[in-house]
Amino acid sequence: MKTMRFLLVLAILLPSIAGNGQNKAATKPAAKTEKIEVYYFHFTARCVTCRTLEAEAKKDAETLYPELAKTGKITFQSINLDDKSSEALARKLKVSGQTLLIVKGNKQINLTNEGFLYCRSDAAKFKAIIKEKIDSLLK
Repeated sequence: MKTMRFLLVLAILLPSIAGNGQNKAATKPAAKTEKIEVYYFHFTARCVTCRTLEAEAKKDAETLYPELAKTGKITFQSINLDDKSSEALARKLKVSGQTLLIVKGNKQINLTNEGFLYCRSDAAKFKAIIKEKIDSLLK
């Protein structure tokens, strides 16, 4: 009889104790504080579209999220692939050519195609795409 009571109490309390530990682990804010980095990889010789892509991506990231840009939680970096100093980062992110990447932790969003398609012909659409992708990383 005592064993039966013990098992009943254990069956009632164990799920609530285990559940509380899981909830605490799931609400850690550490993942939310990761920095979002926007990288534009390019070569020294660039066309008008390449320069426009860089300018639009930088402007959009900084104007859409001014507070995050001001605090350094969103950064924009233009990386010249012809510079030896950029080799390690390019290798780490698996970049070998002109690329527009948004990176947060181990997540990468490649916007190269959209960037080249819209940066000159439809800047508003390009800005909306950047906003959508960065917003998805802020959740």
